[in-house]
Amino acid sequence: MPAFAAALRAYLHDVLGVGTSGIKPWARADKLPYFLRDAFRFSEMELLGQSLVLAAGHAGRKHSLSDVRTWLAKVRVLAGQPVVYVTDTLASYERRRLIELKVPFIVPGNQLYLPDLGLDLREHFRQRAAAAQALSPSAQAMLISALLARPWEPEWQPSKVANALGYTSMTLSRVVKELNSAGLATVHLAGRARLLHMEGGPQQVWERAKPMLRTPVRQTVWMASDSVPAKVHGRLAGLSALARYSMLTEPPWPVYAMTSTDWKAITDAGIRPLPEPIAGAQEWEVWSYSPALTPNSPTVDPLSLMLSLQGSTDDRIGLALDQLKGHLPW
Repeated sequence: MPAFAAALRAYLHDVLGVGTSGIKPWARADKLPYFLRDAFRFSEMELLGQSLVLAAGHAGRKHSLSDVRTWLAKVRVLAGQPVVYVTDTLASYERRRLIELKVPFIVPGNQLYLPDLGLDLREHFRQRAAAAQALSPSAQAMLISALLARPWEPEWQPSKVANALGYTSMTLSRVVKELNSAGLATVHLAGRARLLHMEGGPQQVWERAKPMLRTPVRQTVWMASDSVPAKVHGRLAGLSALARYSMLTEPPWPVYAMTSTDWKAITDAGIRPLPEPIAGAQEWEVWSYSPALTPNSPTVDPLSLMLSLQGSTDDRIGLALDQLKGHLPW
């Protein structure tokens, strides 16, 4: 309980700027049926003048959301006050479903939904992320390349990554300054080589970086399959790529990604996109950096793929993105 209470207090203070009256075991928990006491750890606290009962799920146990809703409704009848589901992890589609069911919940460090208090901090996190200084496309590409490198090395030579991506020395210098200023890597010299050192593992760095990352997709166009020059080697992207990593059904039209340089060459050659999809059409995403950050892969890299689809409100895509996380190399 002490660690759970400390983490929850710190989260509420961070996102709301207020404290709680203390988190303590709920005195009336012994009045509940055994199956409820077995399913949750119950505690109580006061937040913004409102007494709340907290029902924390046990790590490693999963219950259906309909069961959670039904069980917490029973607890609320006994408690006579709001009952909040607390868990350390929820898939994005699960969070959306709980909101649809009007079930209050807290995922410390991620999301808070307390309709009885008029609080839904999904918007808080979107605003905080939008306020963060976005990395440039080249810095984003180099960071993702380093995060996906195998074997993982917390210390890496940015000049090698820049050379592989075709970036100039001027771009390299700017990227090093960006990553250092963003607190994602520190710079030091080893002999004449300039190195970047990242604190923590790749997943930790990725989570810290996400508020500063943006979709790589600049625009989407429809192209006739026979109009794309053979020299444009597109990678599967969008829903086509996501279908490779999940149970998602393939989209009606294949989706590919190309660089903005390739797109300029296509338009300079007089090739024009289709005004709408027709039979045999392909959907092409024009990216702000290379779609080929991972070598020898038919698809775009998984981290950029997540960023390109992060704004979707489709539950099927949300579920598929959660499945995609299982393919990450950490």
